[in-house]
Amino acid sequence: MPLRYQPMPSDLAARYRRLEPDAYGLAPERHVSDGQGMPCRHCLANIAAGDPYLILAYRPFPELQPYAETGPIFLHAEECTAYAGADVPPILTTSRDYLLRGYSANDRIVYGSGAVTAVEDVTTRAGELLEQTDIAYVHVRSARNNCYQCRIERA
Repeated sequence: MPLRYQPMPSDLAARYRRLEPDAYGLAPERHVSDGQGMPCRHCLANIAAGDPYLILAYRPFPELQPYAETGPIFLHAEECTAYAGADVPPILTTSRDYLLRGYSANDRIVYGSGAVTAVEDVTTRAGELLEQTDIAYVHVRSARNNCYQCRIERA
């Protein structure tokens, strides 16, 4: 099944770069990258050493509801190009495994869909989940810290 890896929406990334409030109503924090494990959720690539970045609370859901998880993410402080490739993005190649979880069209977790998945099996597992009619999209999260990475949809 062809997949599409979705980054944070560009309009939202632009708002955060203007230091508009995050999901907790706070201004994003500005830092300088040491180049170690700071994946940007807009270009879906690691933030290079010396580059400025933002840390902010992100809720990748359209509205508040019981399953709308919020957590910390990194974002290039300067404009970057939104990831638009069909291949596995760079940020999903830096860990040995990730948590994949399916969500319904009304943004609720589909119980039984969540599993820690080896990096080499992410594409296969996402495709299997998206073959289920009750799953509209898949979130990829850190298997260790539960940080949101990106969304996977049917292409």
